[in-house]
Amino acid sequence: MGNINLSPGLEKRAANYVPLTPLEFLRHAATIYPNKTGVVHGQRRLSWGDVYRRARALASGLERMGVGHGEVVSIIAANTPAMIEAHFGVPGAGAVLNTINIRLDAATIAYILDHAESRVLLVDTAFAEVARAAVDRLAEKPRIIEIDDLGLGPAGLGEIEYEAFLAAGDATRPFTLPDDEWDAISVNYTSGTTGHPKGVVYHHRGAYLNALGSALTFSLKPESVYLWTLPLFHCNGWSYCWAVTALGAQHVCLRQFDPALVFKLIEEHRVSHICGAPVILSGLVHAPAEAKRRFGHGTVEVATGGAAPPSAVIAQMEEMGFNVTHLYGMTESYGPSTVCAFHEEWRELPLAERAAKMARQGVPIVTHSAADVLDVATGEPLPADGVSIGEVVMRANTIMRGYLKNPEASDEALRDGWLHSGDLGVMHPDGYIEMKDRAKDIIISGGENIASLEIEEVLYSHPMVVEAAVVARPDEKWGESPCAFILLKPEAAGTVSAEDMIAYCRQNMASFKIPKTIIFGPLPKTATGKIQKFVLRDQARAL
Repeated sequence: MGNINLSPGLEKRAANYVPLTPLEFLRHAATIYPNKTGVVHGQRRLSWGDVYRRARALASGLERMGVGHGEVVSIIAANTPAMIEAHFGVPGAGAVLNTINIRLDAATIAYILDHAESRVLLVDTAFAEVARAAVDRLAEKPRIIEIDDLGLGPAGLGEIEYEAFLAAGDATRPFTLPDDEWDAISVNYTSGTTGHPKGVVYHHRGAYLNALGSALTFSLKPESVYLWTLPLFHCNGWSYCWAVTALGAQHVCLRQFDPALVFKLIEEHRVSHICGAPVILSGLVHAPAEAKRRFGHGTVEVATGGAAPPSAVIAQMEEMGFNVTHLYGMTESYGPSTVCAFHEEWRELPLAERAAKMARQGVPIVTHSAADVLDVATGEPLPADGVSIGEVVMRANTIMRGYLKNPEASDEALRDGWLHSGDLGVMHPDGYIEMKDRAKDIIISGGENIASLEIEEVLYSHPMVVEAAVVARPDEKWGESPCAFILLKPEAAGTVSAEDMIAYCRQNMASFKIPKTIIFGPLPKTATGKIQKFVLRDQARAL
């Protein structure tokens, strides 16, 4: 029998094989919607034609600067037009984009710039001080372009201001497209809570596919309006910078999350979609009553991830006119890789029961190949019984190439044909994954495994609790015991005691899971809104 794959005349050629790249999304949007507003930032309005011209001018300028194929261009900026343009202009020059967390200290930024061998650094002048301190530490310094988004004038850090740089570029020059879709498009550094952060390398193919998968999963359309409540530096905005552009929808920029401003912008721009960690949802839920609005243009879609949203928060968001979609992923998987896909029959369930189902991490998005739960000891798949706990693993075209200059860590993370997440979860009979904890966050008390997320779920259901996190604290008798850190509503301060919270837990969980220690006060967070449990663990050990 013949093998059709080996038949002559069926080879890859320029007419039938084009490397996948999200750069094409911007060209597509500008071709179809050249005069449609693509980016809103305060009083500024940029059409898709404007964005395309500006991104090409950026690419042209970087090439004239001598930035070569595969070399890194870093950016420290808020959610602004320049940040969106960098997602196209930098790879459009054949370079690799490195978006840096704006809340990092100078030493960590210096490490990233040095490790990535950044040729050029774009800096929002609001972050000039920390950028200067970082660059001063470097032996090989990148060339610097200042972004004066706030109109405060140059900080004297860079050799040219961003708008002048664009004006000097060629806005008609086509992007330099990748010859190979496996070429790197970006490098994103992990938080580095233990040791130096690792550089996660994305490729054009994965960025293209994850953007389309995200657009389908989140039901984006050309008429959608996306508000940037999620930091664009985090996993390239979970690929939504590319996804929103692919549909020719609209970006609404937001420099800093402020619940009152978010409600105002949603109403003013008829925002249809936002993303963020559960802390963003919590911030909206607990916003002052006078800041909240009822939206006349319909339900606002919210995608959340980074941690399981408490079912109480999901329920409260629904009551305010938001529809919550729970996503799960990690930097190594381009952000979202699974979704808690909604079933219509869930609408008939009581609100609390429906919210509990919606808080699960779910199933792979359409462009993500597979996710499973493996026995930590044997590496074999565990039964889908909703009880057997193992490590969550993933496999897809939307998995990182690996860690930059760290083959040992790459081999460890990508071993046996899977990306190993380090998260512990169960597989339910319906095929939905539910996260139980990070492996390092499991509390072992008297030989019993206690999932901190389970205790947090109960704490969040208390009407006076705004935020909660549970970690292990050393215990002479039990080895470890749960320690809860809680932020209360302002009106509860001084009226809700630790004893009250323990009594509440006693009514809602097994006795061995009840926190032995309760600490009230603000919780430390990353720039993406994740609670920093490593900080809380240190505090708990010091008690």
